[in-house]
Amino acid sequence: MKQKVVVISIMLFIGALMVVLNTPPVFTAGRFTDNGDGTVTDNELGLMWAKADNQRDVGWQEASWYCHMGPPDIVGKYKGWRMPTVDELKSLYVMDPNYRGYKAACGQRVSITPEIRLSCGQVWCNERGLTTASAFSFADGMKSSEEKSTAVGFRALPVRSLSAD
Repeated sequence: MKQKVVVISIMLFIGALMVVLNTPPVFTAGRFTDNGDGTVTDNELGLMWAKADNQRDVGWQEASWYCHMGPPDIVGKYKGWRMPTVDELKSLYVMDPNYRGYKAACGQRVSITPEIRLSCGQVWCNERGLTTASAFSFADGMKSSEEKSTAVGFRALPVRSLSAD
């Protein structure tokens, strides 16, 4: 009898753990709206994000061009696309220890709000110097400074202010 209680307790614990690990973070509830057109609105910060990154390795210059052009599937529908700031990217990073994120196409596990899909974890941002620029890692939540020509694992994720309409 005692063995049965232990087995049932273990099964209940495992079941509860599976629910917790697969539950999206509570803080994102209602914050993001999928607009159904390749964009996601951040209702808290008044920003509109591309729903996905550029889907391939890209250096900073090409990332800048891509961001300013806007997501190719909706070019012309919205104006004011740009590269995000480090703080804007940080706002998408999920620090909830119960959220495991998802595995990006490049194999990295990324911890970003589930409404936005990255194909790899490093995203270029607008901070730059003469030969280097900043990027944000959704694999570890850290900002880094990289050579602008670095491309492997780096992506572009366009953003715009809703006030740009």
